[in-house]
Amino acid sequence: MATGFSSASTKNWVNRTRSHRTSRAIVLLMIATGLISICLFRVAYLQLVQGEYNRQLADNNRIRPLPIVADRGNILDRNGKTLATSQLSRSVYLYPREQTKEQWQESAKQLSQLLGMPAEEILKKIEERGYRSAMPVRIFRKLDEKRFIALSESGTIPGLEMQPESNRFYPHGSLASHVIGYIGEATQDDLKGHPEFPVGMLLGRMGIERIADDVLRGTWGNRLIEVDSVGKELNMLGVQQPASGSPLQLTLDLKMQQAAEKALNNQRGAVVAMDIKTGAVLVLASGPTFDPNMFTRKITQTEWDALQNENTPLLNRALQGYPPGSTFKIVTAAAGMESGKFSPTSTLPTYGAINIGGTLFHEHGGGGHGVIGFRDAFAVSSNTFFYQVGMAAGPEEIAKWGQNLGIGTSSNMGLEGGNHGVIPTPEQKQKLYNEPWYGGDTVSMAIGQGVVQVTPLEMAVMVSAIANGGKRVKPHLMVNQNFQPEMQPEATGMNPGTVNAIREGLIAVVKEGTARQLSDGSIPPTAGKTGTAEVLGQRDNAVYVGYGPVKNPQIAVAVVVENGGFGAESAVPIAHEIYKAYFGPQKKPNS
Repeated sequence: MATGFSSASTKNWVNRTRSHRTSRAIVLLMIATGLISICLFRVAYLQLVQGEYNRQLADNNRIRPLPIVADRGNILDRNGKTLATSQLSRSVYLYPREQTKEQWQESAKQLSQLLGMPAEEILKKIEERGYRSAMPVRIFRKLDEKRFIALSESGTIPGLEMQPESNRFYPHGSLASHVIGYIGEATQDDLKGHPEFPVGMLLGRMGIERIADDVLRGTWGNRLIEVDSVGKELNMLGVQQPASGSPLQLTLDLKMQQAAEKALNNQRGAVVAMDIKTGAVLVLASGPTFDPNMFTRKITQTEWDALQNENTPLLNRALQGYPPGSTFKIVTAAAGMESGKFSPTSTLPTYGAINIGGTLFHEHGGGGHGVIGFRDAFAVSSNTFFYQVGMAAGPEEIAKWGQNLGIGTSSNMGLEGGNHGVIPTPEQKQKLYNEPWYGGDTVSMAIGQGVVQVTPLEMAVMVSAIANGGKRVKPHLMVNQNFQPEMQPEATGMNPGTVNAIREGLIAVVKEGTARQLSDGSIPPTAGKTGTAEVLGQRDNAVYVGYGPVKNPQIAVAVVVENGGFGAESAVPIAHEIYKAYFGPQKKPNS
């Protein structure tokens, strides 16, 4: 019995052992199958789903693209003369992975001495790129000869390379800088917004350089360099050639711009000249000015401080509002006649002063001029004549015709820092200042004082409308805008009689009035109006607007000289030089 029991037990034990082994084998097989499946799934995911991404990573480890700067398109004046171009220069690049973080600390100190830039700035540029990056980072543009020699003689700095590349160049220095603008390196925000930009991308930062950046900048290329696992260059695989930017032709006239800036002589003020038929801007000068070439390289602290001084050279004064003084009498005359209160032949008595609400408002020059009409009122710049016209027409009518003539409604053409002119009304004064409108506000408004503000650009638009017979031109800076439908002049609705009456007055100003120095025979006969605008606690601003020639008018001019005194003293001579540049030398009688 014992033997039988033992045999049965043995069989049961064997069966249990086999069953246990089978179960364990199945579990192991399932685990193995699961692991293999995971590996296969991962391989498939990497190959099929992320294959392109991983190939790019591999290529980036194997191929180093070195950016090639594209030539920016030339900026030309209306006659095809160069205002901005590109020239060959050298830039300094660093390859971060060529040194350790600690080694770069020492190299940055050495480069700081050689390049004259803070070591912290060098390290910041490397850190932004990453110390293990195989991609180069540009730390210095437009390397001059002195720094180039110093770097060449300093010995080997691992990871340093000096590359020739295209750089922006402004051959006339500060000329028209507020229009042309300048360039600068793309910021981190720029790169995030445009991942296609290479590090170090140069973008327009001001003026036409900014406005037309997508046309001017072109497409950068690359040199494709094969490198090993530690970043050592092995050989060149190829070159992706850059594509140059397109040229851009402006309406500016180089010769006239030079004459305007020379005459303005870096004083605080502005000069604008434009084609009275198309609105094409021939001159737009602001003083003081600045040299945009400084932005094509590392700008020094001294240079930056100079740009922030009290004269604010970066400010475009051609787009800033100024009290227009007596030049605004053009608007008051238009409002008076178009309101129906006066005709082109109306006359008024003038006085030494007019009492408005107990306050005396004096005549220009002190005494009255008798009974005169619009022509003589412009010639002698009679304040009391235009006080009466303004009071009769009313502030709303004056504001309406100021806007019709372009004040507060003319485009700033996309340029930075521009303001629109302001002609307040009683309703606006109550809303802004919670004050009622007084009679004194109207008479001040009538002669361009008080809170009336007009930009030099708007002054040129205003006088253009008189010169061309009553159309408001739309100022623009690019030649290709001349015939665009949206840039065509618009009729103001001014009656021909009103236009002719104002013209006769402006002709008289130059022929026998405050701007008669323009009648010296050096230029064809012109027309215009001087202005002397009061500035609280300072010398008056000098203002002038005009057009010429009297027969077949072609150009309008506006000049403002801050603290320049009388318009005839400081502004008229500048207008004279612009006319000379435009018309050329004139034959004198019997010559």
